[in-house]
Amino acid sequence: MLRRGKGIEVKTPGEIQAMRAAGLLVARALNEVADLARPGVSTAELNEAADQVIRDADGTPSFKGYHGFPASICTSVNEKVVHGIPSRGEVLAEGDLVSVDCGAILDGWHGDSAVTLLVGETDPRHRALSEAVKHSMWAGIGEVRAGNRLTDISHAVEMAARDSMTTDGVDYGIIAEYGGHGIGTRMHMEPFLPNLGKPGKGPKLKVGMALAVEPMLTLGTTETEELDDEWTVVTADGTRAAHWEHTVAITEDGPWVLTAPEE
Repeated sequence: MLRRGKGIEVKTPGEIQAMRAAGLLVARALNEVADLARPGVSTAELNEAADQVIRDADGTPSFKGYHGFPASICTSVNEKVVHGIPSRGEVLAEGDLVSVDCGAILDGWHGDSAVTLLVGETDPRHRALSEAVKHSMWAGIGEVRAGNRLTDISHAVEMAARDSMTTDGVDYGIIAEYGGHGIGTRMHMEPFLPNLGKPGKGPKLKVGMALAVEPMLTLGTTETEELDDEWTVVTADGTRAAHWEHTVAITEDGPWVLTAPEE
């Protein structure tokens, strides 16, 4: 039975298990895309591959038709931060970074995850950028625990990003206007989860809640712009960006990453 916790949907253990099934489907779709992403492949082909995996499992792509979005995944190449629209004309080249965001609905439950893929031989700075975002995501996931406050996650994400700045000697831009969110019977639910901020604020986290943790960093600016397609978000200075995301449930034993591959 669904309950509400100050506006945040709370699930039963059985409902969390159902979300895990959706999460595994997303993981399989992203794995298929990762295997396909190489120079000469269009982002439309990546979209078709993910769509096929989801539909073959009797799932529904979360993104297709969401507020009019025209594809089953988002493919954000290089300076695109999020919400890039796949197309035949966008062909991956050696050295590209492509962030792929994928969502699936299975038996009414949503999974949502994103990865940044390196296409061919990639500049070490771009690999470091992607690793910094992944590091931030996992630091945030570690705070998805009952008894914590929402911004304990935000603060962990930010501190991990700043730690990577020191380690890498790069002043990464932390994107503040986009962030994580609640998830369950809908893809985007309360609360909004910022990717930076002071700890100890916001609603208290409870067993049965689920959140999508999704930091984004750039090689320069913190400012973004939206293209004329009213979807694609790019860095204001044209520098490259990376994006990672997992759907995470709060259990009695701590965080459960529902979109992690089975292995």
